[in-house]
Amino acid sequence: MAPAVNHPPTVKFVEDSERRQIHSEASAYYGEVDYFSYSRTYSSSQVTGYNPGPTRKPLYDDNPLHVARHYSHDVKPSNPRRFLIDVEETVRAVLEQEDTHGNFQISVTDAGPKVMSFGTAASNGFKTFPIRGTYMLSNLLQELALARDHGRKRIVLDEARLNENPVDRLSRMIKFSFWRSLTRRIDGDGLEIICADPKNRTGTSNPRIYVPHGEPKMAEYYRQVAREKPHLNLEVEVLPPKPDDPMFVKSLNDKPGILALAMEEVDDGKGGKTLKGIPFVVPGARFNELYLWDSYFISLGLLVDGQVQMAKGIVDHFIFEIKHYGKILNGSRTYYLCRTQPPFLTDMALQIYNQLDRSNEEENREWLKGAIQAAVKDYHTVWLAEPRMDPKTGLSRFRPGGLGIPPETEATHFTHVIEPFAKKHGLSVHEFSEQYNSGALKEPQLDEYFLHDRAVRESGHDTSYRLEKRCANLGTVDLQALLYKYEIDIGTAIREIFDDELLLEEDFPLQPFPPSVENYKASHRGSSMARAQTSIEWFERAEFRRKAIDKYLWNAGKNIYFDYDTVEGKQIPYESVTALWMLWAGCASEEQAYRLVTGSLHKFEVLGGLVCGTEESRGVISLDRPSRQWDYPYAWCEWFNNLPSCSFIHAIFRPPHQIMAWVGLERYNYVEDAQRLAYRFLYMMTTAFVDFNGVVPEKFDAVKLSHLVDAEYGNQGIDFKLIPREGFGWMNAAYQVGLGFLTSHMRRAVAACTSPDVFFGTGDGADPTGGQIARVIEKADSLGYFIEDMETFRPLSN
Repeated sequence: MAPAVNHPPTVKFVEDSERRQIHSEASAYYGEVDYFSYSRTYSSSQVTGYNPGPTRKPLYDDNPLHVARHYSHDVKPSNPRRFLIDVEETVRAVLEQEDTHGNFQISVTDAGPKVMSFGTAASNGFKTFPIRGTYMLSNLLQELALARDHGRKRIVLDEARLNENPVDRLSRMIKFSFWRSLTRRIDGDGLEIICADPKNRTGTSNPRIYVPHGEPKMAEYYRQVAREKPHLNLEVEVLPPKPDDPMFVKSLNDKPGILALAMEEVDDGKGGKTLKGIPFVVPGARFNELYLWDSYFISLGLLVDGQVQMAKGIVDHFIFEIKHYGKILNGSRTYYLCRTQPPFLTDMALQIYNQLDRSNEEENREWLKGAIQAAVKDYHTVWLAEPRMDPKTGLSRFRPGGLGIPPETEATHFTHVIEPFAKKHGLSVHEFSEQYNSGALKEPQLDEYFLHDRAVRESGHDTSYRLEKRCANLGTVDLQALLYKYEIDIGTAIREIFDDELLLEEDFPLQPFPPSVENYKASHRGSSMARAQTSIEWFERAEFRRKAIDKYLWNAGKNIYFDYDTVEGKQIPYESVTALWMLWAGCASEEQAYRLVTGSLHKFEVLGGLVCGTEESRGVISLDRPSRQWDYPYAWCEWFNNLPSCSFIHAIFRPPHQIMAWVGLERYNYVEDAQRLAYRFLYMMTTAFVDFNGVVPEKFDAVKLSHLVDAEYGNQGIDFKLIPREGFGWMNAAYQVGLGFLTSHMRRAVAACTSPDVFFGTGDGADPTGGQIARVIEKADSLGYFIEDMETFRPLSN
């Protein structure tokens, strides 16, 4: 009689046809009992039965000892392999052999042999097959982490999960795992996570929540949570009616906290009602709160992945912020109360509205009405109100209120700026900072510096030499494009959805139109509730802005839009990729679009997509003039002596610019350009995903295709063990959105990590950069780049 087969008690024997989906989510794949197939027999020569660990054949005189066996016990070549694996032992063995950097990841730069053998389920662990290469071994490590999450000690693992198409795998992880990990709620169940603030350096660690004035039910709810969960040490504060007063906001710097967001009333299970936080998605890593423009791009990814209600909830929070905090905040923390970010509310709301369940037409219409009304208030009270509005030109600016040094920055961030002033007063930097923040010391020059610094942060492009020391004076290209889109969207919604008449339900002052110095000097402002809004006035506003853009921002000689300095009265000749936002907004004429695409697009296009600006515009980098994370940060020309220009060496890549460009180019029927740029981006992300243990970082070097970038604030999303849990919000979104621009052929090529220069060809006009990218790559060694970057970022030994 054959010996009994030893197997874990959780094993369930099923027919092959009943087996689970190989690429199902971890909760389904590892959350149930293990499956074995009846179609395989087990070898009596394996007397110990179940042998799940990584195995090696026995050696005799340094030669493998081959044991003759009956091949009916092995997996047929036509059948997929399944491996028997002991989770903890395999994690230990894989890390010991392959993780030579000791960071709990398997990457292309690790020096291990990149091969391990495992026993198959069909042979009860006797027959072994190798798992080879960085991608399969890093996927193995990720699968083991997922199995561990679900309490599994031993698993039967399909080989197909290890060599899964990388595009499919990353897209699946974003859709089913990353979004969930980035989801937060501000209520009793979510406070412990959301209150954690890695940017808080005050030394007060108690969680603190600030509730807006006029929400007594919400304040009482949080007080009840504090009583029921004393271990939280939760402090509940109620804000005054005007929470964005600069003096008040500065007074909160020593006791920062999270700001309450929208909640819904639900049954408490006891016959009564209670409040529950509406979920939203955060960017990730150190950014653990709701942000404005991050959320717009995140919402696009959510819509692609069918999470319409999650995206709708984010808009609900923005409506809440406009009502209670006076604006959509940069982020939902106290130190952001004076500051907003680039406005995307109308496009966000309309895209969500178009995907809502059509059976609830009246409910959907009321929801959109609330969003459009909030946008009208945001438009008039923030973007058209002074000091953000420049009445002379009719251009709007990033120009937030605020006093003192921005408290959310790293402690040494402004040392180089403050040091000369501290020496002037004979104080240390710390002593000077305290006296300056308290108002005991007055320094108008420093006030001016921080005015522009806060404006840069409000722009979202923090930081960049394009904006440094002048941002508050600039009518930037990106802001005018967004407000033009606001005006068109509001007018279109009023005409198409609200029968060309929208009555506003909240009273606030309307800014004069057309904007002029004389009109803005007049003290009288009309009331928002005095008359209905009509589409014609919003289209007139859009046309006025378009003419101002053409007058002040468009440069026909350079074939590009430039920012305009409203104080100095001149264009700022910094070539920024935000010029392409005019295509997204539909503000450019057909001729302007043609000249922009044919005359300027090539300046920003590199191997991995679009860079923020040109190296020429940014200027020389030195010890006294360090790199900025929204600029071209490096130009290591000595490596490429034969190149006439260094404008394609080492550039920080950001996903918002990619998405805006793709959509804008498609809008003007430059579909091939949009597809090419999307391919470059997806190739860069997929290559990093394959070579670096599934990493999805905040930013990339778009030329070297490396996420190991030495930019301000480091790089978020790369510090994980075994498996990436979150990716990074707008990077996740850009991947999902970008896939929609690719043909099936392009998608297959990206999955095979086919270089864009191979896929599209170079030279003879096929490469829009004139072959310069190809020449860089020809001289470069990609693996050498990675190894050098690893040396740069390797921690010093003790």
